[in-house]
This record gives sequence, C-alpha cells and structure tokens, in this order.
Amino acid sequence: MSTPRITGPSRRATFYAAFASVAGWAFDLFDLFILLFVAGTVGELLFPASSPTLSLAAVYASFAVSVLLRPAGAAIFGGIADRHGRKKTMVIVLAGVGLCTAAMGAVPTYATAGVWAPVVFLILRFFQGIFVGGVVAATHTLGTESVGPRWRGLMSGLIGGGGAGLGAAIASGLFIVVSQIFPGEQFEVWGWRVMFFAGLAAAILSYFVLRGVEESPLWKAQQQAQKEGAPQPKPRMSDLVRDGRGGLFALNILLVASAGSQYYLTSGYLPTLLDQITGVHKSSQGVILLVSSLGVVVATIAAGELSERIGRRRSMLLMGGFNLVALPLLVWLLTSTEPAKTGLITVYATALAFFANAAYAPVLVFLNERYPTALRSRGTAVCWNTGFMIGGLMPTFVNLTSPGLADVPGRLMVFLIVVVAAFLIANAISPETRGAMEREQLPHPMTEPAKA
Repeated sequence: MSTPRITGPSRRATFYAAFASVAGWAFDLFDLFILLFVAGTVGELLFPASSPTLSLAAVYASFAVSVLLRPAGAAIFGGIADRHGRKKTMVIVLAGVGLCTAAMGAVPTYATAGVWAPVVFLILRFFQGIFVGGVVAATHTLGTESVGPRWRGLMSGLIGGGGAGLGAAIASGLFIVVSQIFPGEQFEVWGWRVMFFAGLAAAILSYFVLRGVEESPLWKAQQQAQKEGAPQPKPRMSDLVRDGRGGLFALNILLVASAGSQYYLTSGYLPTLLDQITGVHKSSQGVILLVSSLGVVVATIAAGELSERIGRRRSMLLMGGFNLVALPLLVWLLTSTEPAKTGLITVYATALAFFANAAYAPVLVFLNERYPTALRSRGTAVCWNTGFMIGGLMPTFVNLTSPGLADVPGRLMVFLIVVVAAFLIANAISPETRGAMEREQLPHPMTEPAKA
C-alpha cells in the first residue's frame, strides 16, 4: 500500500486548528457544566421532590441523559468526520450544542407547566447529547492531526483537559457575574435562564470554524491518495470490534471510563460538594471553581507533555498510583473543613481537580494512536464517549447510594478508590502507543501498538 503524501501544516493552520479544537471542546464542556452549576436551582424548579438528595439525583439523571446519548452521537458524527472531514463536522455539532443549550433557558418551571417542564427539558438534553457526542469526533482529531508528532502529547492535554478546564472556568466566571446581577431569589427567576442562554456562544464559534479553520492535513492526504487511485482502507464501524478486536475495544473503554469517572467525581461533582455538602457561600463558590478550573488547564497540559517524554502508559500509571491515595484524602479534607475557611477549601478543591484531570490528559492521543486516519474519528469518539458516558453516571450513583447529604463524602471516597484502581489495571495491561500515528494502517492491524 502506498503511503499518502502528507504536507506539513502551516503555522497559521496549526494555530487555528488548535484554537478551534480547544475552544470547541471548552464550549462543549461549558454547556454541560452549566447544569452542574445550577443543579440545586433546576432541581427545585423543574424536578421537585420530597428529599434534597432525590431532587439532586433527578437533576443528575437529566445530566446523564446527555451523557448516555454521546456514543450514538459519536457513531453518527464520527462517520461524517471520517468521510467528509473534521471541519464540516465541527461546524454542525457546535451549532447544535449551542442552540440546544440556549433552548433549555426557555423551559417553563414545574409550577407553570407541570410534568411538561421536566419532559421538555429532558428532550432538549437528549438532542444535546447527540451533538455533544459529535463534538469529540471533530475536536479530538483535528487538533492532534494538525500538529507535528513532537507536540501531540501536549495537544492531547490542551484539548482533552485544558479545554474542559477552560469550559469550567468560563462557566465559573459566568456564574460569578450572573449571581451578582441576579442575587438571591432573582437567580431562581432569571439567573439560571441566563446561564443557559450563554450557550449560544458555541453556535457563534461554529461560524468562526467555518470561516477560519483548515481541514486536517492527515485527512486531506488520505482523500488525495484516494483521488490518485492509491488503494486506501474503507473501514466500517464494525471494524472496531471485528476480527478479535472486541477485547481490545473493551479495554480502551475501561481505560476511558475509569479516567472519565475521576473527572466527573471531582471536577464534575465540585459544585455540589461546595454547595450542598460543605455549605460554602454562593459568592465564594464561583471563585473557588474558577481557580480550580484554571488549575486543571495547567495540570493537563503538563501531563500531556509528560506523556510525550516518558510515554502514554507510563505517565498514566504514575498519575493513577498517586491518585489512588490522594483523591479520597482530598475529598475528606474538603468536606470536613469549615465553610468559612474558603482559602483552605480553595487549596483542597484545586488540588482535587488538578490531580484527577492530569490522569486522563494523555487519553485523547492514546485513542488517536489506536486507529488509522480513515477510522480515527469514529474510534476515538466512540471509545471516548462510551467511557465518559459511564463516568458521567457515577455522580448519580453516589447520590442514589447516599441516604442523606452527610453520607455523600464517604460514598464518594469509595467510588474514587474503585475507579482509580480500574484505571491502573487498564493501563497495566495496555501497550504503549506513542508514535503510532506515523504509520498508516489497514483496518486489520489498526490496533497494533507502535514500539515505544
């Protein structure tokens, strides 16, 4: 098989691809994070229940609706990205996510519309989940395919974790501003709606992508080779599990699920820990979450770069071993600190988010290196979204297994120990993948690891 000719990307193309991928993933996570920031308010207004934990569980269940639909969106838009390009896919999915999120701000309350309020909200979450699954198919391939091999580990951390941290930081900053503009009861009338309306920023970003971003050079090289008549692989979605690859596919999902669970049980659960468990004042919550989100950006970029130097597998094993002890300990310290000690709580919250997010920073490029260009969007998106779908369910399970709010910290610590242990096991039996994107492979050997 002839190897497709790959023209190195220009500095401008690299910058725009990196910016669009990071910003796209940031706004994607921003749209999802909004619900976590207003979980208590949305629970009271749209999902009233006799128990605070049941109301929270209902809100997180609506969060899970979007997460559950992500693999379906990954399959749909992953195929589009592999056949028609990463750029076109990014334009479609960002516009879809932004419009669905903004529409949530217009949903009537339960007091006004009765049962139709949560029904309409859940329908919007359904469609949002489909589009969110598609975002990964574009952002998680365009960025790493548009930089040189030396920078792929750093780009993995910048997009996968840095984008998430920026998304959370933007949501935190918005929460601070909106809480000041709509204090107290006003937040329950208009504040939470404004938070959702801000999702239109993702739709605006899609226009920027359409006008300024170039297509991935690896994808363009593959398309050019096809035009010149060179034999090219035409993989199908079933190639992810055919010919004995089912076990490897399951292993990839286990790794992503255990990494994603660390994210959702720390950064994703922090707003609830600060509000419902620790009792930090709302004005301080936004600042703490903003600082911790900025810490995530630093952590993931550093961890991604580390994976380029010592390898994906070794870096994830190193961070997983540390987190097995550190994450439960930090949860205990955070939830047992007096709410007035905001400085100490900020330190614990930032450390919790820092170490948990650093663990999954190399996962994006690890998945990219598992698949050839013709299947990379589908393989990466399906594994990532299926794994993070499982991880996204973990906060709901923590709430459901907690009889009362006082039981949440203990249950959370147990869940973290289990998922970090699974992360270590998955990494221990996975091969090193660094360098595999330099080889174009037919579907049959696509899962063969590169030599470290």
